Order: sequence, then structure tokens, then C-alpha cells
Amino acid sequence: MKKTIVYIVVILVIFALACAVLFNFNKKDDDGKDLETVRLAEVAHSIFYAPMYVAIEEGYFEEVGIDIELSLANGADKVSAAVLSGDADIGFAGSEATIYVYNGGEKDYLKTFARLTQKDGSFIVAREDIKDFTLDDLVGKTIIGGRAGLRLVNL
Repeated sequence: MKKTIVYIVVILVIFALACAVLFNFNKKDDDGKDLETVRLAEVAHSIFYAPMYVAIEEGYFEEVGIDIELSLANGADKVSAAVLSGDADIGFAGSEATIYVYNGGEKDYLKTFARLTQKDGSFIVAREDIKDFTLDDLVGKTIIGGRAGLRLVNL
């Protein structure tokens, strides 16, 4: 788990630096007070984005001249629509959204330029602590999926 969090922090730092370089966010007025606003649409609120949430709240983006306007788009299709319509500058969504838009024949298709996660960010949680948990402990249990389209799984 620690290793995953470290990877996510590193990826978010690289992402922020890439954005600063690609979009030249360090431009300021003569008085140095203007911030470049970046409208970011995210596919879902996720614990995996915690380093970004902390960076926003602690003012780390503002220190380098970036004002993040974060919005929840609730789905890769809505993130794609927000970016394509100009309602968002960048979006966090799976790369499949880029493929769907491209295959749909859009002339101004999306471009994937970074990978934030490698696997699904789902967790199995329980009401009580289970010492020395193994997957065999799930036999006879019901798992409820955490997002639309997932269903009960009886094991």
C-alpha cells in the first residue's frame, strides 16, 4: 500500500510539472499576482487522488502560479465531453475514453499524455477487523460493487 501511495505521489508531481511546462503556467502579471486557471474534470473522487487534493488545499499549485478548478464529471464519457466542449482544460479518465472518441470519428479527438493509475482502484472493506485476511475468507460472503454497473457478487 505504501509503495502504491509513493507511485501516485510521484505521478501527480510529474503530471503537475508536465502541465506547467506544456501550458507555460508560470506566466504572471507585472505585479506577480495573477494565477493561470486550469479547469480539471475528474472521473470520480478517489483516495488515489489524495496527493492532488492535499496539494490543492495546501496551496502548492498556487505557489507555482496555478489555480486548479476541480470538478467531478461522474464518468469517462462526461470527462471527455467536458474537455471536448471546452468546459475543462484537462480531464482524469481512463485511456479508453480517448479511444472511444477517436473511433467515433471526432476531428478534434482527445490525447492521452499521462497515466495516473495502472489498475482499478477498488477496495474490499469489512465491518470488523479480520486478522490474517486471505481471499478464502470471502467464501460464502456477498460483495457489493462500489460504482454503477457493478453488482452483488456471492462467493
